Amino acid sequence: MDHIRERAAAYQADMVEFRRDLHRHPELSLQEKRTTDRIAEELDKLGIAYKRFEPTGLMADIVGGVPAKKADGTVPCVALRADIDALPMTEQSGVEFASETPGVMHSCGHDTHAAMLLGAVKVINDIKEQMAGKVRFIFQPAEENAEGARLAIAQGCLEGVDRIYGIHIAGGEPAGKVIPQKGTTAAAADMFRVVIKGKAAHGAAPQFGVDATVCAAAVILELQTLVSRELSPFDAVVVTVGQVHSGTRFNIISGEAVLEGTCRTLSRAVKNKLPDLFCRKVEGIASAYGCEVEIDYKSITDTLVNDPEGMEIAAAAGRKITGSDDIVPQVVLSMGSEDFSEYTAVIPGAFSKLGGGGEYAVHSDKFVVDESCFQVGAALHVQTALDTLALLVK
Repeated sequence: MDHIRERAAAYQADMVEFRRDLHRHPELSLQEKRTTDRIAEELDKLGIAYKRFEPTGLMADIVGGVPAKKADGTVPCVALRADIDALPMTEQSGVEFASETPGVMHSCGHDTHAAMLLGAVKVINDIKEQMAGKVRFIFQPAEENAEGARLAIAQGCLEGVDRIYGIHIAGGEPAGKVIPQKGTTAAAADMFRVVIKGKAAHGAAPQFGVDATVCAAAVILELQTLVSRELSPFDAVVVTVGQVHSGTRFNIISGEAVLEGTCRTLSRAVKNKLPDLFCRKVEGIASAYGCEVEIDYKSITDTLVNDPEGMEIAAAAGRKITGSDDIVPQVVLSMGSEDFSEYTAVIPGAFSKLGGGGEYAVHSDKFVVDESCFQVGAALHVQTALDTLALLVK
């Protein structure tokens, strides 16, 4: 086969055009109808069949022309995943193709992920007759609210898949730099909502009330002892109360307070402990202050743990397409979450980052990407898939 990077470079202009179209028309999680339609249009042009997810997103398979089977008689299959949703932010990037949808922006780079995966589709489609095995392309909705991966899995995206790979754009890193991630690289994320119920009274007569605000303040402070006194200092844990709403007027003792926040950890074992520890702590404090409490504690997504062999394959693919020996899997810990973890909980998977240049990191309203990295991202997808298939059929 010709050098994969050169083949991807042939589709650089297509990827840029497609990305800019998505960037102008961003859509929030599970609302990506136009985005899904645009991906489908491009696949229709190539004559590639696909399956739409409900309500949004889709997947497509390309089967190689070289007969290939694993020891169990099934066709080896590698999946490549890109997410497609945007964030509720007003864009301040200043690019000429800025968002035309008020209050919505592709500030996490999912438009670039979709464009690079579509570029990989075109390259694989060109060389499919020389390929052994099957490649599945997953255009996943709703990563930002951590619902999309589970939705796609429930609708069959991992059926028959042996390994899965993903790429995330990294603002502030040199454009085109391949950054393989080793081991656990993204945190498990939980979300909580606590309603503290006291008794409203006049601010001048606290003895007639039960102050929900004071109780809420105690809960916020004491929740930090989950980290400092309930868990090992060697476990990375973050407890954040992001929202507090209490009271109705300056001279009224609050009868109700509402707290919302998140718990993050890099340990699956700790993640499993946190709900009970959290509820015991909050319920105990509420009782001590004479309040009642309602707790809604939800798991958003699991820790992201990269498969060692898959990560080595991705790193080797990166060296092939860039010609650089300075590409090795590295531990890059983050308390941010990524629902690619839902796939790696089911089958082996590996998630890499790709330098996107620019000055700002993802989730900034000024986030800008150096589009020259697209050909590297598309080529990395393709080379990783081909190298994995070659190992699966041995």
